[in-house]
Amino acid sequence: MQISSRFTIALHIFACVDTFKNDRKVTSDFLAASINTNPVIIRRILTQLKKAGLIIVARGTGGIEVTRELSEISFYDVYQAIEPVEDGNLFRFHEGPNPQCPVGRHIHDLLDDKLNAIQTAMENEMKKYTLEDLQTGMQEFLAKEA
Repeated sequence: MQISSRFTIALHIFACVDTFKNDRKVTSDFLAASINTNPVIIRRILTQLKKAGLIIVARGTGGIEVTRELSEISFYDVYQAIEPVEDGNLFRFHEGPNPQCPVGRHIHDLLDDKLNAIQTAMENEMKKYTLEDLQTGMQEFLAKEA
């Protein structure tokens, strides 16, 4: 299992929007250069973030605005916008284990609660971190470089 790079790209987008908000219009081309990826990928992620109500995007002239305070947007919020899980389950179970086999017959009983606990723990950990944490960390890095 691996969470796609879209999640970290989305966090990178938020860090750029906050870092450069007073200096320049943050466009998909600018973000693509910072992230070193194709602007089409950026635009798709921006569409997901906009659909989730986390940003407003000004078309044409460019520019991205975050819709809430950074302290009110958790990594989990971004994750939910970018990596929506099928049926709310992070782990996808293989289809139709053989009920004639004792393992196949009981595999859900063995794993379902454990997998749900793992998913809940990951989600709760993601809820502990906010975009404000990114902002604070970025300011500390930039201050060291100055």
